[in-house]
This record gives sequence, structure tokens and C-alpha cells, in this order.
Amino acid sequence: MAKVYYEKDANLDALKGKTVAVIGYGSQGRAQALNLRDSGVDVMIGVRKGSSWDSASADGLKVFEVEEACRKADYIQVLVPDELQGSVYDKQIKGGLKPGKVLGFSHGFNIHFGFIKPPAGVDVVMVAPKSPGKRVRGTYEEGFGVPGLLAVHKDASGKAKELGLAYAKAIGCTRVGVLETTFKDETESDLFGEQVDLCGGVTELIKASFDTLTNAGYPPEMAYFETLHELKLITDLIYSGGIGGMWDSVSNTATYGGLTRGKRIITDSTRAEMKKILGEIQSGKFANEWIAEHKNGLPNFNRLVAEDAAHPVEKVGKELRKMMQGNDEKR
Repeated sequence: MAKVYYEKDANLDALKGKTVAVIGYGSQGRAQALNLRDSGVDVMIGVRKGSSWDSASADGLKVFEVEEACRKADYIQVLVPDELQGSVYDKQIKGGLKPGKVLGFSHGFNIHFGFIKPPAGVDVVMVAPKSPGKRVRGTYEEGFGVPGLLAVHKDASGKAKELGLAYAKAIGCTRVGVLETTFKDETESDLFGEQVDLCGGVTELIKASFDTLTNAGYPPEMAYFETLHELKLITDLIYSGGIGGMWDSVSNTATYGGLTRGKRIITDSTRAEMKKILGEIQSGKFANEWIAEHKNGLPNFNRLVAEDAAHPVEKVGKELRKMMQGNDEKR
């Protein structure tokens, strides 16, 4: 079992007298920066002028170019997209690093696969909230938080874990629980979940089941409700009570049908393909493919996004969601 840390295990004094630079001001960057500030941490933002500069300034935060923020800061939290981190690090972050500083991440991708190689004398820490940025901020404001992960890649100071826990406490994660892990385990399991289940697997399942119904002559509106719309109801049940809680909440017909037919969808060949995908992640094949795709101008990425957007389930869904939103407004 993973070790779990809570409020009593973390001390904000570890960050006392230190300045944290959050590099990037997207959903996660904004949430973490505002939570840090409200926890009494001296925080600044590092972004390009013309990107999120005005937004961060409007939120009352100190804003600098990335290079200057990294020179000034003691703890540098890198929250730009994975595919940009290597370039941003080489051109704008690396020059501001020196022994005694902390280089922080919320995903281990670039460290684990070697696209970023920090210098000696620098602590390398990951604090990863397991939630989108809006929820990281929203739950913090409500006096609660979201769970998180903590990993130490390099402990040059002997205090890397203490500093990481202080950061996790400042953004609200220790209010719920912070699990100790490694950069390897976080990165590989995160990519696997995204590709096989949460993003890749579930969307392909939706499209395939929608196509099966519409190709058999069922109205696309009915197919949308049965294969996509109701998915949220089921995932909410699983989220709150586990798979068993979901079975307890649906009809006996649904339970029997799901238990007897589900294994015909997820077959031995499906499981073998999952294992193959995991191998591609573990070997670094996927990571190298993705970085090369980005450097090449994202041709496959853009084509696949366009193909997905053109699928009939998206067109039908867009109209049905407008209809449902209209009803919500009338109520």
C-alpha cells in the first residue's frame, strides 16, 4: 500500500522565506498559484507577454517573463503542456537553476523519459493534484481539497520531500490525502489510463456502440442517449460507490446483461492490446512518438481531432445538448 500524507505530516514553514514561481497560467497553473497565495506562500507567475500575462495580473499576482521568474524563485513549478516543457526548460528555465533550488512538476513525463535533465544540486519533486484545475481551486475555496501524488526524483538538499509536502499542503491536497509514488509509476500509469480507458478506450467504445445502433436503423437521437448521455449517470455511480455500488443502483436486467456480455467486449485480444500499449509507454516509444509529432507540426494530431469532431455522435450530441440546456434555462 502507498504511504499517505495528511495535514499533520506537512509544514508550510518549509516554504517560509522562499519564493515559488509557477511557470504557465492555464487551468492548473492558475489554480495552484491562487491556492499557494491564499495559503500565505510568496508566489509569482512566469509566462510570455501576451499569453496569460493579463489574466494573472488581473488576479493580483506578480508576473514576470519565464527567465526572470526562474532567476528570482527558489521553487520552480513547471505547468506548461508536456510537449512544450523540454523546449521551455532548455531556453528559459535551465539558466535560472542553481544548487539549492527546487524544480517541481505535476506530471512526470519529461523527467521520466529524459526530455529534461536537471543539473546537480537541484531538488526535483512532483506534486500532482488528481483533478482538473477548476476543481483544485474550487474545493480549496470551500475549505477542502483534492487528493494528490508526491514523488521525489532527486533529493539534493535532503529536504525535497518536506518541501514537496509543504507545496501539497499549500494547494490543499493534504486536506484529503497525498499518496507517495515515483515519477515512473505516476507517468506510466497516467498515460495508460488516458489511452486505454479514460480518453481513448471510452470514446472509441461510445463511437462504436453508436455506429452499431444507427447502422441497424435505430434513430441517432436514441443511440446518443443510450451510448453517450447515460454514461455520466453510470460513471457518477461508480465514482461514488465503486463498481459494486453501480451494480446495486441499476436494474437486475442491466446487471445480468452487463456481467454476462461485458466480457464479450473486453476479450483476451483486447487485454493483449492493452498490454502492448503499456509496453509502448514503458519503453518510451509513445513519448518519443508524441514529441516527434509535436515537432513535426501535429499533422496526425490535427487529422485525428478533425475526424473525431466529424463523427455523427458529435453532430447529434451538439443539437441534443442545446435542447437540454434550453430546458434547463426554462426550469
